[in-house]
Amino acid sequence: MSRLASTPLSVLDLAPVRQGGSIADSFRETAQLARQAEALGFTRYWLAEHHNLEGIASAATAVLIGHVAGATSKLRVGSGGIMLPNHAPLVVAEQFGTLETLYPGRIDLGLGRAPGTDGATVAALGRDPRAGVDDFPARLEELRGYLDEAAPNQRVRAIPGQGTRVPIWLLGSSDYSARLAGRLGLPFAFAAQFAPGYLFEALRCYREAFQPSPQLDAPYALVGLPVIAAESDALAHYLATSAQQKFLNLIRGRRTFSQPPVEELDWTPPERAQVEQFLGAAIIGGPETVRDELEAFLEATGADELMINTDVYSAEDRLASYRLVAEARNR
Repeated sequence: MSRLASTPLSVLDLAPVRQGGSIADSFRETAQLARQAEALGFTRYWLAEHHNLEGIASAATAVLIGHVAGATSKLRVGSGGIMLPNHAPLVVAEQFGTLETLYPGRIDLGLGRAPGTDGATVAALGRDPRAGVDDFPARLEELRGYLDEAAPNQRVRAIPGQGTRVPIWLLGSSDYSARLAGRLGLPFAFAAQFAPGYLFEALRCYREAFQPSPQLDAPYALVGLPVIAAESDALAHYLATSAQQKFLNLIRGRRTFSQPPVEELDWTPPERAQVEQFLGAAIIGGPETVRDELEAFLEATGADELMINTDVYSAEDRLASYRLVAEARNR
């Protein structure tokens, strides 16, 4: 059996909003994709917390997780991630304790320490701009205390939440969360879908630092990466121009709605280099190309699971891409 055939595949969704579309459209398409992912045998479906980005509708992440879990029956659903310093740990425990109670055995809590937004929005969230730099481990320990069995004489409890033991993952794009996840014996997810540069070093740090825990006996590394599959290499690269435009507009400080694909992009060499850096781990092509490159990626990284983010303009093309990836895995 090939490495790809034996590796769990999952979905990362930012609930993208198309130019000319609506957030309601995005939520309907998220549920549709989740149902297809479940039918195709994908393992989990994660949504990511971002704020004040017009083209991303997953800001109320816990609410959207409930929407997806309710639209499916066995798919694991979770956060990739919740930015913990944006929230009181008690509130996160209550939200995910509620989700776990409603959908037992199906909820994941992936945590990050970046704000997921700009400075002005950080202020609007009421977040201390220094939060997460030094106090992330303490916030994480507090949160874990609310999800474990209550300690004797524990005055503040998460209700719901206490004793639900929602599985916690640490997310990151550097060695900080990698080392912390290793020391705590937690699964680690690396964000190569937008920051692939430190991937191999982070995985090395995680595996070297790993200590077994009640949650995990051995290291478990999930890697997020962009994948766009289509009937041909040429069509896939054409569809990929929507993702390229999104990163280009982000660099330029413009609106980030998903744009229709184009034959050519109007970008400067430095802008192109920046976009290509963001998408450095992207796998784009027809079924054979995608299969071969996914196999090579797994061989190079030793990842235990891949979480695919497919950012294209059309909902139909997004569904087709995930279907082609599933078919490539099963060949």
